[in-house]
Amino acid sequence: MNDIKVSIRRFMNDDEMPTMIPIFKGEVDDSDSDGDLPRTGALPLLPLRNAILFPNSVLPINIGRKKSHDLVRQMEKRHGRFVAVTQKDPEVQDPQVADLYEIGTLARVIKVLQMPDGTTTAILQGRRRARIGKQTSDKPFITAETELIDDLLPTDAPTRKEFKAVISSLRDLAVQVIRESGSAPPEAAFAIKNIDDGAFLVNFVASNIDLRVEDKQRVLNEDQVYRKAMLLLEMLSKEVQFLELKNDIQSRVRRDLDQQQREYMLQQQIRTIQDELGDNPLDEQIAEFKEKGKKKKWPQNVAEIFEKELTKLERTNPNSGDYGVQVNYIESLLELPWDVCSKDNFNIGKAQRRLDADHYGLDKVKDRILEHLAVLKLKGDMKSPILCLYGPPGVGKTSLGKSIAGALGRKYVRMSLGGLHDEAEIRGHRRTYIGAMPGRILQNIKKAGTSNPVFILDEIDKISHDFRGDPASALLEVLDPEQNSTFHDNFLDLDYDLSKVLFIATANDISGIDAPLLDRMELINVSGYIAEEKIEIATHHLLPKQIANHGLDRKLFGIGRKSLRYLIDRYTRESGVRQLDKTIATICRKVALAVAKEEAVSKSLAESDLREMLGLERYSHDKWDDMQPGVVTGLAWTAVGGEILFVETSVSKGKASKLTLTGNLGDVMKESAMLALEYVRANAALWNLDEVNFDETSLHIHVPEGAIPKDGPSAGITMVTSIVSALTNRKPHPRIAMTGEITLRGKVLPVGGIKEKILAAKRAGINTIVLSEENRKEISEIKEIYIKGLEFKYVSTIADVIEAALKP
Repeated sequence: MNDIKVSIRRFMNDDEMPTMIPIFKGEVDDSDSDGDLPRTGALPLLPLRNAILFPNSVLPINIGRKKSHDLVRQMEKRHGRFVAVTQKDPEVQDPQVADLYEIGTLARVIKVLQMPDGTTTAILQGRRRARIGKQTSDKPFITAETELIDDLLPTDAPTRKEFKAVISSLRDLAVQVIRESGSAPPEAAFAIKNIDDGAFLVNFVASNIDLRVEDKQRVLNEDQVYRKAMLLLEMLSKEVQFLELKNDIQSRVRRDLDQQQREYMLQQQIRTIQDELGDNPLDEQIAEFKEKGKKKKWPQNVAEIFEKELTKLERTNPNSGDYGVQVNYIESLLELPWDVCSKDNFNIGKAQRRLDADHYGLDKVKDRILEHLAVLKLKGDMKSPILCLYGPPGVGKTSLGKSIAGALGRKYVRMSLGGLHDEAEIRGHRRTYIGAMPGRILQNIKKAGTSNPVFILDEIDKISHDFRGDPASALLEVLDPEQNSTFHDNFLDLDYDLSKVLFIATANDISGIDAPLLDRMELINVSGYIAEEKIEIATHHLLPKQIANHGLDRKLFGIGRKSLRYLIDRYTRESGVRQLDKTIATICRKVALAVAKEEAVSKSLAESDLREMLGLERYSHDKWDDMQPGVVTGLAWTAVGGEILFVETSVSKGKASKLTLTGNLGDVMKESAMLALEYVRANAALWNLDEVNFDETSLHIHVPEGAIPKDGPSAGITMVTSIVSALTNRKPHPRIAMTGEITLRGKVLPVGGIKEKILAAKRAGINTIVLSEENRKEISEIKEIYIKGLEFKYVSTIADVIEAALKP
């Protein structure tokens, strides 16, 4: 039996697992007897992962753990015995007896090899089965009480005869598994045929056939060799059925491929016959592509790519998946408006009249467009600017793009970026992907039919990103005038010139835009409207539009300027005119209902008519005129325009001082409150507060509408004024509001969003605004119509704020 030489490879890659070296050699023998070992006693344990060592078999393993390495080296030197036992969970790094199976194999080390890759391989020979008992030690390696177990052969004649038949069947199935699977070399089958010892054959087959570790352990656990053989026979039967099914599937796949090849040959023959008859629809499609390609005025490199791809299409099998992709690519090349530009309208006066007719105000935007048109008229060609209109909702940023397109005489396309999170939406998909298509930039250019449309990138501040890429980074190339002349789309795999496109981005809050992207755009602030502007917009735009939308006659009814102001003041509070538009639509629906019922309608709706149609007034501007001590009005900027907010402070006596802040305040606003209190405590003498014992005074600062998050430094002077007002019992002046940041030294710093805050103040009926001296320059740039009726008090220190805001 020892003369048998078999080379069976194992494919494992973990610690204490089989490696790829011969496991049966003629030099392995039984010269070292185990007869001197007692049947019971403490022996070292070598945990194995995903491997089972059987008696009378040899198993090479990679040694990874230090305990295992120390054990193997010691056993090699002392020719000692140990028990190789498999882990229940191979992921356990430092297994104990509880983590091991109960049955293992008494083993010895034949040889320890240092492999070329630096790993250590030990060749183990299994001797006898052993049952693991109580653990006796953990260092330097695991030892446990063990009991050697004998394999029991059949004793009676009928069972021996049946066992012989089972061994014969086992031999045949093992040979069949080896041949069907191809996982073991042919020498293994030869070795199995020449093994006569039934017990040895069972161990040999179980050790070298590819079975699950749990199944091998079940075989090892059996004491009766006959039952071992029957269990193994059942496993091999299932393995043979699985392999036969697998081979049958592979055979059918090969037949399917043969069928595809046959169909391809038939299709080629059909195509040849159609060529002879002169009736090939595919040739007609290719001829149509060629004819369109001759008419295109595109760059030389694009023409070369087109010819190359068309030749490739002619050689592609129409039934293959690549054919449709190829047709889609060629159609995309043909449909793009390469070097096709619409003629600009160079009549500056006409363009200005068109912009004024469509939009009231927005002078900065109109001037910028007219400047661009003037340069185009003088120079003939220039790179289009990248404009970004930012401001609150409803001020006309998106609709302005359509007016600009009409003024310039260009095509208009719009692309919404809200929620966009896939970079391929901008750059396109590579042609290797299923369902690949160009990015939405080129798709909209194709829809426009020209290379110089007015392209609106709506809601650019609402781009998101995830594992599919960062669209904002992809837009950097689109919105860079120095780079977008060679914009690269992944689907086309060609450069496309976007430098003639007039990109106009819109955003509500530019703080959410990445800095590199923001740097590439020319920012234009489109702030909100004052009541006078809203009246003009409603008179000339909103009311005529809604009357037409509801099928009414303009001669039937109207809304006078006084009623419009009432409508704006009492039923809307916004920077833009979107809510005003909805309210006018509600009025038109009420009028339409009255007309349908043949009821009388007032030709000029009065305030009482509006109240009857719209219900109770939603807003009132006079409720805070008579302020109490400790209640001060502040001004805040939000993404939807300016807002007013109230800061309320109450004072209470107690044994210990405490500052309580409520109203859903952010970290910056909480810091402003602490700054304000510390400044007041440090400068109490300025306001005759020497008698106030701050150590026993508690302050509660609250900002109403607690469900709305609030943050920012501009409420600093409002908070310090509220604290001083509460402590001194001095009321603030009526109709006064303020905004500014404070420092611990008592300085008042400038803040942003001044125009939006002014509009909010005017909507709320405020007539006096306290600002930092450094904000004076912003006021000088604002049109007179916006600040008419307002008084500005410029301050540099907190002492100036208190003097300007509180009554004596």
